[in-house]
Amino acid sequence: MKFEVSSNKIFSFIGSNKEEIHPFWLRERVSEKEYLDEGTQQRLFDPSSMKQTVEIVNAEINGEFLKVKFNDGVDSKFEIKKLSDELSLNSNEIIDIEKVKWKSDFKNIKNFKFSDKFADSNEMLNLLINFYKYGFVVIQDVPTNNNFLVKFGNMIGSVKRTNFGEYFNVKSKPNPNDLAYTALSLSPHTDNPYRNPFPPCIQILHCIENEVKGGHSTLVDGFTVTEDLKKLNQDYYNILTSTKVRFKFSDKDTILESWAELIHLDEKGNFQNVRFSPRLDYVPQMKREKLEIYYNARKCLSDLYNSDEYRIEFRLMPGDLMMMDNHRLLHGRTSFDPNEGNRFLQGCYLDFDSTEGKLLHLRRKFNL
Repeated sequence: MKFEVSSNKIFSFIGSNKEEIHPFWLRERVSEKEYLDEGTQQRLFDPSSMKQTVEIVNAEINGEFLKVKFNDGVDSKFEIKKLSDELSLNSNEIIDIEKVKWKSDFKNIKNFKFSDKFADSNEMLNLLINFYKYGFVVIQDVPTNNNFLVKFGNMIGSVKRTNFGEYFNVKSKPNPNDLAYTALSLSPHTDNPYRNPFPPCIQILHCIENEVKGGHSTLVDGFTVTEDLKKLNQDYYNILTSTKVRFKFSDKDTILESWAELIHLDEKGNFQNVRFSPRLDYVPQMKREKLEIYYNARKCLSDLYNSDEYRIEFRLMPGDLMMMDNHRLLHGRTSFDPNEGNRFLQGCYLDFDSTEGKLLHLRRKFNL
């Protein structure tokens, strides 16, 4: 991006498009220490209380900086690169990490190794970048004592408490309030689709014990599947992205409900998240013809999610910790025989502000 100063006006050029930068827009972004707190990066002034008659009385480009004097007496120096990033909408470094689609032939699963200095290391930065690319990561040698997964989650951000607690123990037990606490196989699903407005973004599963032959973890990339569905049958894709269904969870203490599409798109029509848990969804009454299309579409989507073409399967060993994007991936497990020994995992949830904030902090720390 290029900048030009002419008659005390500042112009930006994006390709052949020339735009004047509003003086007040620049004035809001002054960053000298008397105007911006160094520690919090919060303004020390309230721009909403200022008069909007701010004008530029002098401006010049000096190397990598833009020097500006405003008519209210403020002199400021702006980094041209920062202005370029913001004006070209490249300031969201998370969006810039492109999702990599994968299927069952995905072989380049990178396993990370935990260490005492892991929290603020370059390895943690690489882990978070891989997480946003593929939707999951596996970390080995994570301590299994004293509910360490909570400490691990808090290294990244803040563990999200739900009605299941700060963390939950995944093991077979009598009278469970969720099928996760049985020895049954679990088909591909997303967790907590019944939460309003959104389910937890990130799920952590930490293997504490695993003495059984079965109980393998399974993952499916919902992003890949939905992109393939769009090519396979546009009508199915359209109805699954436009029809909200009711998800409901209830036990003796809690009732939770939420309405959402099985495939949710953002305002630009791009993939945002999936919700899929056939034991918990309730389709609203619609015209028979529309319901026929919907049921066929859901069956098609389910067949894709359960297909060997998309599923990867692996065994978590004690000390292995898997962190996965619950808005993108579906997870499950194969059945196991509890008489063979113990299978004990612990789980907890994080929100995206944790991983996003941690990633941006580490990029700043390592100047990347």
